Amino acid sequence: MLIILSQLLEAIIAQAREDHPIETCGVIAGPEGSDLPLRLIPMRNSANSADFFQLDAEEQFRVWSEMEENGEEPIVIYHSHTGSRAYPSSDDVLFAAEPRTHYVIIGTDPARKLETRSFRIIDGEITEEKLRSVERYAAHCDAHIYSPETGSPACQLS
Repeated sequence: MLIILSQLLEAIIAQAREDHPIETCGVIAGPEGSDLPLRLIPMRNSANSADFFQLDAEEQFRVWSEMEENGEEPIVIYHSHTGSRAYPSSDDVLFAAEPRTHYVIIGTDPARKLETRSFRIIDGEITEEKLRSVERYAAHCDAHIYSPETGSPACQLS
């Protein structure tokens, strides 16, 4: 299951709507090993396409290097589908290279209801998972749990 802050979910949906009809894309980083999405990193779709996204290679290198320096990893990789349902395409499966990552797809096809779905893609196998948005993360005081507003440890209960 992907548990994500509602403000992050709302931000990626807004980005997808704004970029429509071009597929949007980006990453939400979090502390390594935490499965806690915290830092939204909108990225450029270098394919500039309505039916395919490709992270800009230079930007991806910079972002992944920055995450490594910060002790982070990609918790969520997201993109939109502008003319089809929010389900991984064969290209999405082919390029899914992060087995611990949640792949979130926002369906922005105007002929369909807006939908946001989360998947795990491991060795070509697609598994849909529950997506739950929360106002804040439930956490005990732990050095590995950070507040998205301050970047410091959070001791909040939801």
